[in-house]
Amino acid sequence: MDATVEQELIELSAKKWQWMSDKDMPALTDLLHPKAVFVHMGGAWGTEQELAIIEAGNIHYKHADVHQVSASVVGSTAIVLNRVTLLAVVGGHEVTNLFEVTEGYAHDNGAWKMLCLSFTKQLTPEDRPPA
Repeated sequence: MDATVEQELIELSAKKWQWMSDKDMPALTDLLHPKAVFVHMGGAWGTEQELAIIEAGNIHYKHADVHQVSASVVGSTAIVLNRVTLLAVVGGHEVTNLFEVTEGYAHDNGAWKMLCLSFTKQLTPEDRPPA
């Protein structure tokens, strides 16, 4: 496996959390595959709905502390696994949760495009790795 490509994906994933926090719609639009799927604790939806929800602030990702991240690349596809503490505003209420997040990417026309983002599992504080 190419460590450079893995590092590129890890950095792209970190940027994605910041773009979501900043509501950077051009960067997110460029990153997300038009047919990407997003699975949250409350349901699943596509790219257009995810972007609309972020832009409107219905879910405002304020900050993500990434505790662990790894990337696996096979050909032109990749999986990035994160353990994050996510600070968000949902329904007008600020919430903080520890999640395991799975991201899928495809390399298309010279760039990585996100195919899916899934909040795979909500974790407990005991699941958090030591600092």
